[in-house]
Amino acid sequence: MPNGNGGGPIVITGAIGDYGRTLTINKNGTPDPNNGNYVKVTLHKGTLEVNKTTLDAKSNKAQPSFDVATCSAAISVTGPITLFDGTGLYAGIAGTLNVTITDGFLLPRLTTGKDKGQCNESNNAQPLSEYTVVIGTGTVSF
Repeated sequence: MPNGNGGGPIVITGAIGDYGRTLTINKNGTPDPNNGNYVKVTLHKGTLEVNKTTLDAKSNKAQPSFDVATCSAAISVTGPITLFDGTGLYAGIAGTLNVTITDGFLLPRLTTGKDKGQCNESNNAQPLSEYTVVIGTGTVSF
């Protein structure tokens, strides 16, 4: 699932074995890469939507562990997500999963100013590289 960047590729294993793309949306279904608490998941066998409002609230309060020597960080957050509004093979999907999102990333260093060479920890710093794993368990019906 996306982590605020608007979306990306997804692979689902287990009771659902499918792959496709995600798109961060708002409650009304409008794409919203920066503030959407919902996700539209477009898979090869159908689509579904995810309400990740509670998980996002926990994520917004979490603090990453950070190594200033390498400008690397990791963060892990656990919370519920709800699946709904399925189409195709996923028509009628319903259920809640307890999901853990683990994210690791490398930040750039500042190139100018009095803090030149230090890690750029500003909210608008673009990671040099990032890797996210989402694992969830729960009961789903469709």
